[in-house]
Amino acid sequence: QVQLVESGGGLVQAGGSLRLSCAASGGSFSSYIMAWFRQAPGKEREFVAFITGSGDTTLYADSMKGRFTIARDNAKNTGYLQMNSLRPEDTAVYFCAVNRRYSRLASRYDYWGQGTQVTVSS
Repeated sequence: QVQLVESGGGLVQAGGSLRLSCAASGGSFSSYIMAWFRQAPGKEREFVAFITGSGDTTLYADSMKGRFTIARDNAKNTGYLQMNSLRPEDTAVYFCAVNRRYSRLASRYDYWGQGTQVTVSS
């Protein structure tokens, strides 16, 4: 059983930056694919990015390419999402999740954090 705890959300102006963290415990973090998803009010959970266990491969949703960077530090059992050039439409609850196999589908992920709110003002 893996426990995940996100942090780092908050209120930021458009064009600003935030770095989210995802602290993992209870499992072998480096053996899991880690992903970030987000969910805005009234919308389905949306894939943001994932990173392989070793960190050598990443994949982003098209709208996040060039603005967001996913990373991980396995020695610290922590994953990150650096978000730059934030837009009001990035406002959502951001979740980290882990799985043994990579996927863009939220339904494929076994373990989830509770989420952290990101609000971008115009």
